[in-house]
Amino acid sequence: MSYDAIVLAGGAARRLGGADKPALPVGGRALLDRVLDSCPDAATTVVVGPRRPTARPVTWTLEDPPGGGPVAALAAGLRATTAELVLVLSADLPFLDRDTVRTLIGAASAGPADGALLRDPDGRDQPLVAAYRAEPLRRETALLATEHGHLRGLPLRALTAELELAPVTVTATAPLASFDCDTWEDLAAARARIREHGSVLEQWITAAKNELGIDVDVDIATLLDVARDAAHGVARPAAPLTTFLVGYAAARAEAAGADPARAVAEASRKAAALALRWAAEAQPPHPEETGSG
Repeated sequence: MSYDAIVLAGGAARRLGGADKPALPVGGRALLDRVLDSCPDAATTVVVGPRRPTARPVTWTLEDPPGGGPVAALAAGLRATTAELVLVLSADLPFLDRDTVRTLIGAASAGPADGALLRDPDGRDQPLVAAYRAEPLRRETALLATEHGHLRGLPLRALTAELELAPVTVTATAPLASFDCDTWEDLAAARARIREHGSVLEQWITAAKNELGIDVDVDIATLLDVARDAAHGVARPAAPLTTFLVGYAAARAEAAGADPARAVAEASRKAAALALRWAAEAQPPHPEETGSG
């Protein structure tokens, strides 16, 4: 189902000493860019907050007055959207992934509820990691504005308390999807987690693709095998040079109309086969090859 995305990026970040939290880097990418990467297929992406450089184009808006709190910010974002389903995210979620977003969108669109929100490992519901049906969200926002005469400073629970929201439990494959960076300690923990052995390569590849402006599926295991074969069978410096040549060959194939992922796989296969043939020549000749025995 088509959806729009609203990212709230205008908080005061008091526990971070007023730092521009969405711009703080984790794994070489700004927190805001990491959140934007989780919802690349949103029809419209609205960021509520001061303008900042972003890795992809977004629509910018501000709540009135600026700093008016999450309900006011959400209302400002809603005014810039048209889809029947709206993804609402805070801008400080370093580990939010596309699969979690797809799960939220699916849950919100399939059931009778007013939306679906993520439930963290401690059992707490996260209304800023959620997908909402736009109509009840607009209705309740308008009712709050009528009741209070404004939306400034209202807590988010004043809005969500009147909505029927289905919980989506954090899965074992994405246990940190709801982790947010409210303090310097949180930021340090996120940066340390990025560098853990089990995820550092995936995180690095994602960061590099964003930095280089490319979007292609990378079979990390295959590329590492190519590099290993080149390093062991030829010479250690052959590993980075070979992976560069694989990328260059794949880019040429893509320019000629080939599927990018298949182009990388085919170039990797050819390079790996060459490295193995090269390595085989370094072995003592087989008796059948020399004619002796």
